[in-house]
Amino acid sequence: MVFSSLLFVFAFLALNLIAYFFVGTIKKRNIVLLAFSMVFYSWGGPKYLILLLGMTGVSWFTARKIEEKEEKKDKRKWIIAECVVMLGLLGIFKYTGFFLENIKLLTGFPSEIPEIVLPIGISFYTFQLLSYVIDVYRGEVKAQQKYWKLLLYSSLFHQCIAGPIVRYQTVAEEIEERKITYNDLADGIRRFSVGLAKKAILANSCASVADTLLPAGIEGLSGVPTANLWLGMAFYMLQIYLDFSAYSDMAIGMGRMVGFHYLENFNYPYMAQSIQDFWRRWHISLSTFFRDYVYIPLGGSRAGNWITVRNMLCVWGLTGLWHGASWNYVFWGLYMFLFLVGERFLYGEKLKKIPVAGHIYAIIVVFFGWVLFKFENVAELGTVLSGMFGGGHAFSNPETSIIFKNNLFLLAFSIIAVTPLGKNIRDLWYKMADTKRKVPYIMMFIDMVTPALLLILSTMALVGNSYNPFLYFQF
Repeated sequence: MVFSSLLFVFAFLALNLIAYFFVGTIKKRNIVLLAFSMVFYSWGGPKYLILLLGMTGVSWFTARKIEEKEEKKDKRKWIIAECVVMLGLLGIFKYTGFFLENIKLLTGFPSEIPEIVLPIGISFYTFQLLSYVIDVYRGEVKAQQKYWKLLLYSSLFHQCIAGPIVRYQTVAEEIEERKITYNDLADGIRRFSVGLAKKAILANSCASVADTLLPAGIEGLSGVPTANLWLGMAFYMLQIYLDFSAYSDMAIGMGRMVGFHYLENFNYPYMAQSIQDFWRRWHISLSTFFRDYVYIPLGGSRAGNWITVRNMLCVWGLTGLWHGASWNYVFWGLYMFLFLVGERFLYGEKLKKIPVAGHIYAIIVVFFGWVLFKFENVAELGTVLSGMFGGGHAFSNPETSIIFKNNLFLLAFSIIAVTPLGKNIRDLWYKMADTKRKVPYIMMFIDMVTPALLLILSTMALVGNSYNPFLYFQF
């Protein structure tokens, strides 16, 4: 079950909210959230619910042991055990096939590689549980004494399968006690509806165009004109942001509806003026996780330039590998690492002096980064990169012009959606509300109508599956 499905929106989420507000106390509401989270997670395969329960149990037990111990060396034993178990399980499920495939290429063994199904959301809840136990070890949070409350944290369906990576200290107090205001509820509904529309209308439509322009397989890609490759990657670049940020929007919105305040995960990354700035804006919860639990513990930038580069290399190699068990993700992480090193030691200050140039540079670097990210097959990647710069491909064909014209409005709306234009206009209207009497009533009306309108349009898109409202505006 995914957030952008009619079953989730009109059955699961609706029933969850009804049950949540029907009961009165925080304990009962937490039990409602936990019960629905168990159903949500087991929907994709009940057997993997046992894994989630077990990994949460390990973290609950080790955190309590760490808090009980007084000697640093005893605490260290338990934190090492936690890391070994959690990262070991993540490695078995996510990377076994990848490592065995590479060993087979080098040695010819093993003859058969086992197919291990990746449990839904394991990367997210593993990192959340690790951050919780590490924070207990550091003395930044108290160990949760009740297993079911830690399970609520690790399994909460708002962010369990697609992020953001929510740290326990962010929601620890709200698990125990929280209040829901009208503003929270209204903001949550609006944020969820924006995320749903972003996914169902824009991201899915961009994905459809990108898949049309970038067919799977070397044979299909080898015949694609150069213009189609560039246009297809432009739509993919828009799609991947709209997709990822949409799930974060929906998670933040659902949390707000029931009193949880998750931190922002995206801050208009395509407005960045450097790659460092991009990573301050993109998947913020992942970037801060690696900063706080890998980069800084390794020494950060405190021990000289070579150690700093080593630490950055570790972080960006792991960042790439976290996204998927394939070499292209590792290359993508190392590609980002090279530009970040360049900015830190060579040309970063120059970029700051010319913001426009910095922005153009960032967009170009990120664009080609997404080429690396998209194609897991090295031969396909080479074909696309070669074709983008000629490489025996025709520049365009009649289909190019038709696809571009048919999706011009989709392209325009998607570009607007990745900028803060809408947010800035809304903020400006609210500032005007202080001086102009009619403005507050207009904004209240817009805030009431917009979620309903977006929900209707999203429903139409989901019902039609490939429905694209922008196709009504064609040349």
